[in-house]
This record gives sequence, C-alpha cells and structure tokens, in this order.
Amino acid sequence: MKSSSLRTPLLCLSLLVLAACSKEQGPPQMPPPEVGVFTAQPQNSPLTRDLVGRLSSYRSADVRARVPGVLLKRNYDEGTDVKKGQLLFQIDPAPLKAALNASMAAQAQAQATYTNNKITAQRVRELAPKGYVSKSDLDNALAAERTSAAAVQAAQANVQSARINLGYADVTAPIDGRAGQQQVTEGALVGNGEATLLTTIDQIDPLYVNFTMSVASMEQMRHAQSSGNVTLAEPDQASVQVTLPDGSAYGEPGVLNFSDTTVNPATGSVNLRATIPNPKHSLLPGMYVTLKANLGQQNKVFLIPQLALQRDTVGAYVMTVGNDGKVARKNVTTTDMSGGNWVVTDGLSAGDQVVVSGIQNVKDGAPAKASPWHAAPASGTSSATAPGSAPSSK
Repeated sequence: MKSSSLRTPLLCLSLLVLAACSKEQGPPQMPPPEVGVFTAQPQNSPLTRDLVGRLSSYRSADVRARVPGVLLKRNYDEGTDVKKGQLLFQIDPAPLKAALNASMAAQAQAQATYTNNKITAQRVRELAPKGYVSKSDLDNALAAERTSAAAVQAAQANVQSARINLGYADVTAPIDGRAGQQQVTEGALVGNGEATLLTTIDQIDPLYVNFTMSVASMEQMRHAQSSGNVTLAEPDQASVQVTLPDGSAYGEPGVLNFSDTTVNPATGSVNLRATIPNPKHSLLPGMYVTLKANLGQQNKVFLIPQLALQRDTVGAYVMTVGNDGKVARKNVTTTDMSGGNWVVTDGLSAGDQVVVSGIQNVKDGAPAKASPWHAAPASGTSSATAPGSAPSSK
C-alpha cells in the first residue's frame, strides 16, 4: 500500500515537469524570409524633366497686298516650298503705271518751272548791283527760284513712291519657307484701305518647340546647383528629345536656346524654347509633343529600381538589410526617373543593401536573409543588373 501511494505523487510530479518543459520550448520558429538586394552606390545621372511642348514655325511671314488693285494671278502651288524673292501674286499694274506716268509728268513740269525761275533769278542778280531792279524784285526772284527747286524735289519723291507702288504689283516671298493656302481668289479687289492677307509663309526647318517649367521646379534646380548636387547645362548645351504623338521617338535632338526672364502670372511658370531640326518636314507647326529636356547632371545620386521604392502617407521609402541581418526602413527623397530607375537624392548611404524582391515579406526590425538581386532578363537580351548591384555569378 505504501509503494502504491508513493507512485502516484511521483507520476504527477513527472507530468508537471514535462508540461513545464513543453511550455519553455514553445512553437517552432519560422526561418527569416529570403529577399533580393543590391548595393546602392552614388553615381552621376542626367538631370531630365518630362514636359509637354508645342511646335511653332522658326519664322512666319504674312504675305499681304501693299497697294490697291485687282488680283490677276497666283504664281505658286499652295503648300509648296518657295524661295525668298519668288513671285507669288500679280496685282493689276495698269492704274499704278498711270500714277507713275502722272508723277513723272509733274516732275517734268516742276523741273521746267525751276529752270525758268533759275534763269530769271540769275538775270536779276546781275542787274541788281547796277540799280536796274529794285530789292523787292530781287527778293521775289530768289524766292521763286527756291520754291521751284523744292517743288522739283517733291516731284522726284512722288515719282519714286509711284515706282515703288508699281513694284508692289508683283507680290514676292519675303522669306524662304512653305507657302500656305491662298486667302483671296483672282479677280478680288485687294489692298483697298488695308493690307489684304494673301497667304502665309512658314519656315519649318528648323522648328521651335515651346514649353514651360514651374517656378518651384526651377528654384529646386538652382538650390541643388548652389549645394553642388546639380550641375546645370549652359542654355546652348541643354538638349531636348521629342516624342511624337504616336509614342515613337523623334530622331533629331533639339537644343534649348531661350529662357524667359519673367514669370507668366497666369500659369506661374517660365516660358522656355528649343530649336529642333526638321529636314524631312515630318513635324508641322501647331503639333503637341512630349519631350525630355536634359538640363544638366545630378551629382552623387542613387539609382534604384522601381520595385524597391514604396510610398505611404509619410512619403517615399525603401527597406534595407543591415549588417546585423535585420530590416530597416529608410525614408528617401526622389526627383525623377532615369532609364526605368528612380533617382534618389537623399536618404541613402553608400553600401546600403536595398531590398528589391520579396519586399512584401519583410517587416521593419525583423531579420531577413539577403542575396544579390538581378533584374529579370528582357526578351532577346541577357539578364540586366540594376545600378549599383553586384554582377551576376554563374
């Protein structure tokens, strides 16, 4: 009986010891998640801005009727290229020729009057010292000579003006370019009281591309330049790459050649302009295009893949794996994208292991198993490596 009573407490004690051991061990721990990381290294990157612009003619000239008359003929094909000085329209020259002849006749009459008055004045000058004519007659003869001489000059000016007007009967191209649609048909009376618009000539090689940039963006670039983070290009060195409305890239790069000195009060932005070659005339004035303006160089920035950048209510951030194997969140500042990567200007340090793949499985402060990340191979190309990552080992 005594042995039986002793066995029961010992059995209970053994069960309690086993229960305590099981509580101390707990459930089995999950292994840390595997993530792909790359080593962030500072580098230089082009300073680009994606903008929207509109094309305009390099030069545009209105061709107008400068003298009144009936339009007789159009001497060019609409929509074709014309040269400076090429005859475009003809206005009836008959009334202008008659006006020129009348001016020439008036000039001859004035010249004859001047010749007569000059001879008379010369005779009076010779007789006046001898007392044969009075001083009043001398004054009158000299005045008539001066008046007739002035009349001759006025008549000559009228002849010159009439000759110029006759020349305006042939309407020529003021610049090289592409002549547009005829605005008035033959037989119409033009130039009567106003300079009637006949057509417009646009020079479309090269073209202007006009765009704007916000004041905040320009101030940000100037501040970055003063701090040494950005090197802005000179106006004649900043390039522009145009993307056509169908999404294809235009083959000819442009050059920035103008930056306004004032801010547009209606939009709060600054007007910029670039010239772009158009040798094939594939671009037309008035087209809207998207463009990438290369305005300089960003110094010592980090390029990280799109997959690595996350955003929440606080802002942009990345997850990194430290030397202790634990994940840490780092808030970063981004500017734009370059070659499919985000440009990070602040928040990262050289050598940071930035998580790219498996980021949905990590948590701030938790451990993670890091291995080098490699970009997925593109079709027809070999595997690409993210900026700053280690080369692939095979």
